[in-house]
Amino acid sequence: MIFTTVALLGISLSGATAAAKQFSVLGALEISNVSTLPHNAPTLEAVKGPTRELISLTTNLSPGSILVRTQERKLYFILPDGQALAFMVAVGREGFAWHGTNTISRKAEWPDWRPPPEMLAREAAAGHIIPDMVKGGPGNPLGARALYLGDSDYRIHGTDKPWSIGQASSSGCIRMLNEHVTELYGLVKIGAKVVVE
Repeated sequence: MIFTTVALLGISLSGATAAAKQFSVLGALEISNVSTLPHNAPTLEAVKGPTRELISLTTNLSPGSILVRTQERKLYFILPDGQALAFMVAVGREGFAWHGTNTISRKAEWPDWRPPPEMLAREAAAGHIIPDMVKGGPGNPLGARALYLGDSDYRIHGTDKPWSIGQASSSGCIRMLNEHVTELYGLVKIGAKVVVE
């Protein structure tokens, strides 16, 4: 896989020879056990358009900031000169979507997942018992990386459900494909501004 590399202070874009360099994750991501998909779950083949691309974007946000447009199911990592890396994401499902501004307060590789008490109670009331902690690893709902938003329970993170990308399916967090969140993790700095609209 070829990823565009960005050095935020010297800002060099290598591998971006066209104005809108694209690749589809379908050739790069292997879903090894499709039988684990929930009944009628959308697949990545249902996602329209590329899941990652370099685009032109006009915004007042500074380079290094993140913009999430929930209606578009897109996360934009802001680059200099009116450009951005655009990633397809999953966003909060109905009743769980949110909007606001925060900052990246912490970054973690293969993070442990500790669902908040309200999620444990909500799931238990629906007859789903979930563990109060899942160790980091491929089967963890947070996936390969997590970017924590302030002191909230919200994160930008990877996923063990790649078929959810492009959907409104989370409990409010922003989900990315693991290879995309790993790329973003390497680019974004602690203290970076995050705007969710």
